[in-house]
Amino acid sequence: MKVAVAVHGRFHGFELAAELYARHMLARLDTTYPRFACPARMKVRTLPALELLRRAWPRLHLPGNPDLFIAQRFAKSLAGHLPQADILVGWSGASLEAIRPAQERGMKVVLERGSTHMTHQTETLRQAQARFGVDWTATDPRLIERELAEYQQADLICTGSGHARRTFIEHGIEPAKVAVNPYGVDLTCFAPDDKPRLKRVLFAGQVGLRKGIPWLVEAFRKLPADWELHLAGPVEPGMDRVFARLDMSRVVLRGPLSRHDLAEEYRRAAIFCLPSIEEGFGMVILQAMASGCAVVASTATGGPDAGEDAEQLLLVPPADSPALGLALLRLAEDAALRERLGQAARARVAHGFSWVDYGQRAVALYQMLTNPKPVC
Repeated sequence: MKVAVAVHGRFHGFELAAELYARHMLARLDTTYPRFACPARMKVRTLPALELLRRAWPRLHLPGNPDLFIAQRFAKSLAGHLPQADILVGWSGASLEAIRPAQERGMKVVLERGSTHMTHQTETLRQAQARFGVDWTATDPRLIERELAEYQQADLICTGSGHARRTFIEHGIEPAKVAVNPYGVDLTCFAPDDKPRLKRVLFAGQVGLRKGIPWLVEAFRKLPADWELHLAGPVEPGMDRVFARLDMSRVVLRGPLSRHDLAEEYRRAAIFCLPSIEEGFGMVILQAMASGCAVVASTATGGPDAGEDAEQLLLVPPADSPALGLALLRLAEDAALRERLGQAARARVAHGFSWVDYGQRAVALYQMLTNPKPVC
């Protein structure tokens, strides 16, 4: 079996391609990244002009964004240069024009969706922006139409969490068509050490409504005065209005961190929190767990897939500041619980959530897709 991977960017596509390559199953990796930024040795086809456009657009302060153009051009180019393969794995939004041509050549098409169903995601974010008075930045309707068409045409939709899968089923997609494959983590980069942890709650990701930041800042107020909340990542436009309505004392905006620096922050923080209201999985959960950090996550993430509540992490409902505050306070006041959860979290991800584990699950899904078992 040969599998082609086509991703307009990187996401977890490079890790998937690497696992397939190691098993001699990779037909080709298509990406917008330049060749020098791609994994060595494997067969790669690149469209770097599209990546340059994506990165240059905000720096040139151009209106709107180029997402639709990039998605269309990437998918059309892929359709015209399909490799010999049994399966095409494409990313949602940037695969539409290649699906039918691939299927006509006998390929099965797997659509990777890194978030919830597009309709669920759009409505969740619309409600959050209305609640906090942030200007509604709606997704281009043409991108939404593309994704909805891809959902119908693909042979299999692969999500990262049970929560994301349920949103597809709730919006009419057949359960058998939606699979779950939780992502992986680099266990060598993200690992604990013997240095003391600080009285710090860490968040990593885009600092905005989707990731649940207002609820986190509100919940953090329950913690003792000697604790700090560190928010690592780029700040979403419009959040200045939200911050103006919140108590931002003891909250530190760290900005984007390098992979190395983020790994060090996981090792220093006593608690990690991802309180997203909409999420496909949230790989930062696995990174924090691998680093031995006590984790609090919302049930709208891959937290329930990563571990059991009160066994490897604490789980709370999304958009629930009181519940989140109680979970954070529980950990802040109980060092022994933090230590137990951190150790259990590391053990959990070490046995089931490496990228090798992810690759094994992906291959099993592809094998079932190409060789379905007969119904008895």
